[in-house]
Amino acid sequence: MAVHATPAGARAVRSGDPWLFDGSITREGDGSAGDLAVVFDPDRDFAGIGLFDPASPIRVRMLHHGQPTDIDDRWWASRIDTALARRESLAADEATTAYRLIHGENDGLPGLVVDRYADTLVAKIYTPAWLPNLRSVLPPLIERIGADRVVLRTSRALSATSSDEMPGDGAVLFGDPPAGPIGVLERGLRLGVDVVAGHKTGHFLDQRDNRALVRSLAEGAEALDVFSSTGGFSLSAAAGGARSVYMVDVSGPALSTAEENLRRNRHLAEVAACRVTSTRGDAFEVLEGLVADGRVFDLVVLDPPSFARAANQVDRAIAAYERLAALGIELTRSGGTMVQASCSARIDVDTLAGAVSRAAGRSSRRVREIRRTGHPVDHPIGFRHGAYLKALYVSVVDSGTKN
Repeated sequence: MAVHATPAGARAVRSGDPWLFDGSITREGDGSAGDLAVVFDPDRDFAGIGLFDPASPIRVRMLHHGQPTDIDDRWWASRIDTALARRESLAADEATTAYRLIHGENDGLPGLVVDRYADTLVAKIYTPAWLPNLRSVLPPLIERIGADRVVLRTSRALSATSSDEMPGDGAVLFGDPPAGPIGVLERGLRLGVDVVAGHKTGHFLDQRDNRALVRSLAEGAEALDVFSSTGGFSLSAAAGGARSVYMVDVSGPALSTAEENLRRNRHLAEVAACRVTSTRGDAFEVLEGLVADGRVFDLVVLDPPSFARAANQVDRAIAAYERLAALGIELTRSGGTMVQASCSARIDVDTLAGAVSRAAGRSSRRVREIRRTGHPVDHPIGFRHGAYLKALYVSVVDSGTKN
C-alpha cells in the first residue's frame, strides 16, 4: 500500500528516523496492521518502506529507506544476521546465556524486542503490525539460535486489546510452555526468569554491565538495593563479597523471585555468607524511614523505573530523581558509594547529574562523581532518540572530610 508523506515527513524517513507519524502523512491507502507501506514524498518519489499501523499515531514504523528494495525472506534474514553479529561477544560467552538479540528501532526493527534466555526466546511487540510479520522474523532466529520455544510478550496497551487476532501476553508461539522459571547464567551467576509473567521480558538485561560493576565494589560492604526487582544488583553485591544486602521493592512477587535467585547461588561462599533482608513498600517511604532510623550503608543502588514517559512529565521526574538522590546520599556511609540509575529517555545524564548535585548541595554531605555508564553492547543506540539508560557512580563523604 502507498503512503504519501509531507516534505518534513519524507526528510525524516530519508534521514533514518524509524517513525513516520500520522501528522506527517497527506494521504494513505486502506491498509491493515502489518501491511508493508511504501512511503512517497510529495513528488511521488520513493522514500522508504515500513510496517503500517492504522490505529497508532506512529502510522509507519520504518524498515528501510534509500533505494527501493524487496522486503522478502532474504531481507529479513540479512537484518537479523546484522543484529546477531553485534552480539557475537555475548554469544561466545558460556558464562552468560541471557541477552538481547533484537533491540527494536536501534536494530532497524522498530516496535520489536527479542531477548534470549538460554534456549527460550521472548519476543515483545509494541504494535500489532508485528503480528503478521513474526512468521518472517522468528524462523531464522529460531534456526540460528537453536531455540526450543518462543514466548510472546505484549506492551501494556496491546495486552488490553487481546483477541483472537492478538494472542494474550505470555502466549507460547513455538515449542512447549515452560514448566517454570527459565534457568540462565549471567557472568556465572544463576538466575531464574519468569518469561511468561515477569516484568518486561522477565529480566532487566540492560543493567548487566552495571551489575558487574556493583559486584566489583561490594567486598565487605553493607549494601542497599532500592527498586530491587528480581534481585540482580543484590545477587551481584552478595557474589562480590557484601556482608549484607537490604532489598526494597513495592512488589512482593519480585522480592520472592529475588530471594529465590539468591538461594540459587548459595553454592558460592560469598553469597552463602551474605545476610539478606528485604522490605516490601513504596521506595520513598521506606527510605525516609531508614533515614529517620539513622541507617547507613557502604553501597547504595538506586535503580527506579522510568519517571518520565511523556514530555509533560519531565519536570516532575527531575524532582523525583533529586528527592531520591537526597535520600540515597543520606543513607550512604561517609566514604561509601551511591549508584543512581535512570531509564528515562527524556532525562539525559547531565540532567541526572544535576539532580544529584543539587541534592548533595542541600545536605551535610559532599559527592564526587566516579563514573558514568550507558548502554551495554546488546542494547545499541541506533537513532537519535535511542539512548535511555545511564548511571552515575558517586562517592559520598561528610562535609569537611578530605576525599
